Amino acid sequence: MSYAIDPELLPWLDMLPIGPITDHEKLLATRAGQSDLLSAIPPYEPVNPVDVRDTTVPGPADAPDVPVRIYTPAGAEHPAPGLLYIHGGGFIMGDLEMFHSPVLRMADELGVVIVSVDYRLAPEHPFPAGVEDCYAALVWTAAKADELGIDPDRIGVAGESAGGGLAAGVALLARDRGGPRLCFQLLGIPELDDRLDTESMRDYVDTPLWNRPNAIFSWASYLGGATDVSPYAAPARATDLSGLPPAFVTVCQFDPLRDEGIEYARRLSHAGVQAELRLYPGTFHGSSLVENAAVSRRMFADEIEALRRGLRITG
Repeated sequence: MSYAIDPELLPWLDMLPIGPITDHEKLLATRAGQSDLLSAIPPYEPVNPVDVRDTTVPGPADAPDVPVRIYTPAGAEHPAPGLLYIHGGGFIMGDLEMFHSPVLRMADELGVVIVSVDYRLAPEHPFPAGVEDCYAALVWTAAKADELGIDPDRIGVAGESAGGGLAAGVALLARDRGGPRLCFQLLGIPELDDRLDTESMRDYVDTPLWNRPNAIFSWASYLGGATDVSPYAAPARATDLSGLPPAFVTVCQFDPLRDEGIEYARRLSHAGVQAELRLYPGTFHGSSLVENAAVSRRMFADEIEALRRGLRITG
């Protein structure tokens, strides 16, 4: 199938892992190639000093501590807004390094304290490991708000791809468990629905970077064979979306996840949640890795502005 991909993105296609991930051997090879992909992307150099430190926080019950990376901009207002950031990778790949540059840039441009989570990956650690690690990091962040210099009334959650799905799951958990009150959720190109039955998911079997075969393997790995799928694993299955924090949802045109993101934004809006949706033409899943493309710059600028509004940043 041919796709009208933005011309600025086309020269980068040969560098991206386009082949499907259909078994554990291919997954391991793709994980090993992550560093090569990242090395082709220029690192972000902050305009203002940002303190970056790695630590661990208490994990879920009977689970290991969770590694996190904390970004604290120098000169940020005190207390500053806080943001829990969850990296992407289809629940099966990714780490703190994969999204270090964009998270560093967010902290720098917004002056917010960001806690980035290195959650456990499937299939070695299927659901609920990943989302529970992220929720544990949120609970810790809220409990340590004063120490971290965070305003407890201005804590948001954000993520991209599987991280967007995990962010949506964390928002549901926080609501249902009476946990930390979130003021905002940014769901970037989110992975939300294991049922794989939208038009974009059915049709996009060979799109760059992410496609239906990858999605099938991703969900099979994350769910570990479960048949009674929890909405905290697949937030699209949640029957009640009321009482959730305002949301900003982004989707890419040639992305199998496109339609589930659109539908989730629609359902949030229908449930009375303030939800804003952006669809970017000519893009594919993860095309924002091509940072110099005009559409990628627009996507990042839109996310920065959405976070500025959602976290009530006035400076």
